[in-house]
Amino acid sequence: MSAPFEERSGVVPCGTPWGQWYQTLEEVFIEVQVPPGTRAQEIQCGLQSRHVELAVRGQEILKGKLFDSTIADEGTWTLEDRKMVRIVLTKTKRDAANCWTSLLETEYAADPWVQDQMQRKLTLERFQKENPGFDFSGAEISGNYSKQWAIIM
Repeated sequence: MSAPFEERSGVVPCGTPWGQWYQTLEEVFIEVQVPPGTRAQEIQCGLQSRHVELAVRGQEILKGKLFDSTIADEGTWTLEDRKMVRIVLTKTKRDAANCWTSLLETEYAADPWVQDQMQRKLTLERFQKENPGFDFSGAEISGNYSKQWAIIM
């Protein structure tokens, strides 16, 4: 197994050579490790509805067509502790059925186990949104997420 399902934080990370990416029902997060001491002016980041581009100190780190569309003017990037760039993209389709299987159309795909965990997490997140006040902390999701689902308490 490549990544644990962290129920409390809701993160199912997909590792990449440059860092990791993960998703919620509404957003996709990209975390890129950069050389310690990196300054914001050394970062070039372009965010469009279906395209992302990131370069640090003139070196391209990430570039390509996103797996699905995002709301371009809601995308942001931040430099954290001068060693990590976090990009946050807002999905245009915000439901459990829209689980991205990869970050870009042709790169950074989640392996089957991570994909399964991502889908479980998004399904549980959807149930929590649809049923506020109901305690899902002991719930286990099982089933075919695109057609059927079951919650076992």
